[in-house]
This record gives sequence, C-alpha cells and structure tokens, in this order.
Amino acid sequence: MSKNRVGIVDQNVKIAAGLFWADYGNLADTVQELEEGGADWLHIEMRDGKYMQFNVPRGGIDIISGIRPHTNLEIEVQLQMVRPTLDLYKQLADEGVNLITIPIEHAGETLIQHVSYVKELGLKAGVWGWQGMPTLYFDQCIPFVDIIEYECRYPYWAPVSPDGRSPHVMDPIIVENVEDLYAMLKKRGREAEVDLMEDGGLNKGNLETFISKGMNVGEFSSPLLKGPQGKYKPGSGEIKKATANLRKFLDELSPAYRSEKGTLL
Repeated sequence: MSKNRVGIVDQNVKIAAGLFWADYGNLADTVQELEEGGADWLHIEMRDGKYMQFNVPRGGIDIISGIRPHTNLEIEVQLQMVRPTLDLYKQLADEGVNLITIPIEHAGETLIQHVSYVKELGLKAGVWGWQGMPTLYFDQCIPFVDIIEYECRYPYWAPVSPDGRSPHVMDPIIVENVEDLYAMLKKRGREAEVDLMEDGGLNKGNLETFISKGMNVGEFSSPLLKGPQGKYKPGSGEIKKATANLRKFLDELSPAYRSEKGTLL
C-alpha cells in the first residue's frame, strides 16, 4: 500500500523527489534512501523523444516497474510528450503509478477528458506547464485535478554544471506565477485541496519566498542526489542525509506561513 500524500494539503511543505539525476544503475538503493530521508513521493519525467526536441525517450515503463517493488512512496509520472494517449495511462496504472501529470500545452483539446479518464482509473491527476505558458491556462483544470505544477526554464542545450547545482534558471517572474496560481486556487475554493508545486531551481536560498506565496510542494532532484563532488553514491547514506536535512528545513519553515488546514496565514 502506497503512502497517501499527493493532494493531501496540510501545514507541511512536501518533497517530490525527482529522479532526473539518479544513478540509474542503483535505483532501488536510491528510492529507499529518499523514502527513509522523508520524501513525500517520487517524481519521474517520461519523455517520448519528440517533446522539446529531446530526441530520445527517457523515463520509460521499465524504470517504473523497476522501482515500484522497492518503495512505499507514491510514484508520479510527469508526462513530457506530445499527445499522450489513454492506452498509456492504463499502462501506467497497471505498473503501480499513483499520479499522472499531463502537459497542458500538448494534451490537446480533450485535456479535461484525459484528466477525467486518469481519475476513473483510480489514480490522482495533475497538469503542468513550462515557464512561458500563461498561468491562466491552469484555471479551467483546477476543479478537476489533485495538483498543478509550474516549471521554471531549463537551458537544456547548455553544459551541466558539475558542482551539484540545478541547471534550471529561477527568474523573478516564477514567484509571481506561483502567487497567481495560488490566487486561482483560492478563487475556486480549492487552496486546501489541490497541491501547488514549483518544479526546478529550488534551494534553501529561495524556498521561503515560494512558500510565502503559496507553494506547498517542491520538486527536488539536484539538492537530494548531487553535491559539490558530483552525484551521491546510492547506499552510502548521502541521499538519505540530504533528504532528511531538507525535510527538517521545510518542517521548521512551514508553520511561519501555513495554517494547520494548509492555507496561507
């Protein structure tokens, strides 16, 4: 039985542990350390090789089936693909996925129907978009989803920094976008029912700002899986320690801005 954290809005800000920077040869040890350290769920990006001109697929069914037996955490699949299909959603459900997050700009004219189908499969459903997509696009989805996610820009053509920093770029407008999205949730009366995630570029230097604007979930990969010397070694305890340190930081910070009901003070 998977832990139930997606769409459960309370005082504590949650950790969606991204596997982008994971050592894929040691995924079992990685997800176990993330769970022991206090992550709330696992975040996997599934690409079709066409979306954003990435050219090759990533995060396939084999990754999900490989980690499902090794964790009780909920598994999220964030779809980075053009025109995802109902058949894919059924496959993901059969593999033990708990949350499917659909790209607003590429799901097409039947986006809400896709969300509805995911829910009918007994899964949780969310929508997401990259920086540059108007936040207004989320509004029609809010009555139907468990989570909305906004991701800051990532210059994917640039060399990756070896020092553990996130490759995402955090522009000031992302703070405004999170604030706008929280206002939309509040207007719809769902601020205590729908998770609001910022994806990418988060660190201890900017978390307080985002929490104060309504973010209650952060997607973290670099801070949990990399350090100044490169990727942490799964099974060494480094991933567990990094996750536990972040968990402690968020738990101490959250009560200053969030009520026990999960709304902003």
